[in-house]
Amino acid sequence: MARRIDALIVGAGFAGLYALHKMREIGVVAHAFEMADDVGGVWYWNRYPGARCDVESVQYSYSFSDDLQQEWDWTERFAQQPEILAYLNHVADRFDLRRSISFGTGIVSAAFDDETQLWHVRDDKGEEYIARYCVMASGSLSASRLPDLPGIEDFDGPVFHTGAWPEDAPEFADQNVAVIGTGSSGIQAIPQIAKSAEHLYVFQRTPNFVIPARNQPLAAETLAKYKAEYPVLRARAKQVGTLYDFSETPAFEVSAEEREAEYQHRWDQGGVNFVHAFNDIMTDLEANQTAADFVHARIRGAVDDPVVAEQLCPKDYPLGAKRICVGTDYYETYNRSNVTLVDLQESPITQVSAGAIETRDVTIPIDMIVCATGYDALTGALARIDIRGRGGVSLTDKWAAGPRNYLGLMCVDFPNMFFITGPGSPSVLVNMVVGIEQHVDWIADCIIHLEASGATSMVPTAAAESKWVQRVNDEASKTLFPKASSWYLGANIPGKPHVFMPFVGGIGRYRAICDQVAADGYSGFEISQGD
Repeated sequence: MARRIDALIVGAGFAGLYALHKMREIGVVAHAFEMADDVGGVWYWNRYPGARCDVESVQYSYSFSDDLQQEWDWTERFAQQPEILAYLNHVADRFDLRRSISFGTGIVSAAFDDETQLWHVRDDKGEEYIARYCVMASGSLSASRLPDLPGIEDFDGPVFHTGAWPEDAPEFADQNVAVIGTGSSGIQAIPQIAKSAEHLYVFQRTPNFVIPARNQPLAAETLAKYKAEYPVLRARAKQVGTLYDFSETPAFEVSAEEREAEYQHRWDQGGVNFVHAFNDIMTDLEANQTAADFVHARIRGAVDDPVVAEQLCPKDYPLGAKRICVGTDYYETYNRSNVTLVDLQESPITQVSAGAIETRDVTIPIDMIVCATGYDALTGALARIDIRGRGGVSLTDKWAAGPRNYLGLMCVDFPNMFFITGPGSPSVLVNMVVGIEQHVDWIADCIIHLEASGATSMVPTAAAESKWVQRVNDEASKTLFPKASSWYLGANIPGKPHVFMPFVGGIGRYRAICDQVAADGYSGFEISQGD
């Protein structure tokens, strides 16, 4: 017999844990399902060498409990994966969340029953559940993908993905290691792997802009200051997402010398704050080029071989249009005698054989392959579940030409199904924890409203959905983001529609829009009442 649940939650990372806690808080019986054997979400799987967050640890944490944020002591400016995972384990234990989580259990299907107005959900063990609400906390960056390389199935050695790293870490000593991909995870892993590999070959398709992290231990007085100021800092973060020093000055309103000094100041500080040196870097191509030129000069200064330096300089897209990367000793790693950069634009991979990777120009003996090839972002985790709404409509089919939803939260024909930090919301463009808390709080208030009014279901209108999709596109068109073939547009997934997915209008504006919709009695939604 199917088990009844008020709210079924998919995932037990940052989003799933807070959703579970919040549902309990409002008196809703909830249960979460997690594919991994423990909590953590993406931070359970991202165990690769060098894995750490590029948002400062004191910000990349929950704000819903002051006791929690006061009692937890972060040790570094940018936390490593083990520390983030330890934090999430602490949260799960502190709030007694594990008793309501099924670990090692994936959800494979969810079908809406038009007659009962309930969701029928099945897990990968064949168990069935009936739920009033489905909360998809499955992660924006959780569906890892291996590269589609001819012959990779014939490779004799181990093949790893940074997003699904084994608990028993591989040994790189005496190994010729290939790293395929130079996005965020590759940029973090490459310097670490290079320290012990016999030889490291980095296969680069597109170079990325890498800002130095300048990571350091958190001094006791620094941590204490943050904790004392948390009320003010958290309130500001709700409006801006991540606390950076946002300039209000256009790049060309200052002299070239002043621009250089500002870029150098932020380069020396480290982190993504560099991108906010001037307020038009992401809207004006000429302004953006001044920032790109600065980074190009730093790459040329860091890398000894001028040919390699030029291969590492991104030149065909604006700085920041692909996710800006934060690294430590990344460019300097290419000065090591045991590191070789393979430029796939000049010499693409043609074949993987039992013990080598073959490019158009050379065959390279390889013992181990590390794929740092990213994720099917924002929609991939949802696409792995057979989700069917009213009349059997498939979510995959509905999103075949690109994701469509209202406020990034709900879709036409999929009543009572909520998406956390998915497409159509600020999501990956802001501090994810801030976005998660905003979404979960809104969902909880919505459920309170539905329960109090005796409603059976809520779903967006087609008009509201279409208007929101257009707004997401309009906001993106005002920026330089669409000028890069990035995973923001799904460009890293063969066959995926190239549609810019996040809402770039800022989380403060987005929060105000969502709050106004709720204040207006959930305008743009159809609410069905019970008999």
